[in-house]
Amino acid sequence: MRAKILFVDDNKDLREDFPLWFREYDVTCAASGEEALDRLRKPNSFALVLLDVYLPGMDGIAALEKIKALAPEKPVIIMTGFSSKDIAIHALTAKADNYIEKPFSIAAARAVIEKELARSGGEAAPGEMSMAAKMEHVRGFIEGNCFKKITLKDAAEAVYLTPKYLSRVFRQWTGMGFSDYKLKVKMEQARKLLQTSGLTVKQISAKLGYANAESFIRQFEKIQKIAPSRYRAASNGKRHRRRASL
Repeated sequence: MRAKILFVDDNKDLREDFPLWFREYDVTCAASGEEALDRLRKPNSFALVLLDVYLPGMDGIAALEKIKALAPEKPVIIMTGFSSKDIAIHALTAKADNYIEKPFSIAAARAVIEKELARSGGEAAPGEMSMAAKMEHVRGFIEGNCFKKITLKDAAEAVYLTPKYLSRVFRQWTGMGFSDYKLKVKMEQARKLLQTSGLTVKQISAKLGYANAESFIRQFEKIQKIAPSRYRAASNGKRHRRRASL
């Protein structure tokens, strides 16, 4: 059974993203200290609480003190900014079990969560595909399906992420948007086919999923700065010259 985590942060984007980053856990989100306390007062099986320091209304330190009064055995990890070390120290003296600096590394946050769950007897997550592995899987998915019409949604479903989240993370990892990377792979295949196959430009364009040869030619010229037919002729000329020199 997955450990249940209560994630408390007023940042809506973080509340949407955190459960996606940590699918190995059963994550419930709260937007304020008051909402977190309401959830903790009801019958629950939360193994751990992640609590932002800066919350509207009741701040994180006040919420921490109330949580510890309500459930002293419940591990609480405080989240605070890089410039708030003094607040982190204050939180630890107020019986926080650990803290994470924001903006946080997913890997570092996962290590802290696993440490506190293991220490408290909660269930640490079983190994699952890391984000790096997921991004490599997406790259392989694009490259392995370059002759098919694939979408961002198709790739997202392959690694159990939302299209919106995959789009953002994929750009961070590769420096390119999903569509740009897909186009890069198509152009690599186009060059290879022009160099090594006897297919016509029209046949290559169809193989790569273009509606017509004109669209392919236009895109190839824009990226390669040369027409496909001229690229093929130039490549063949180089190959013949190499053979002649042997």
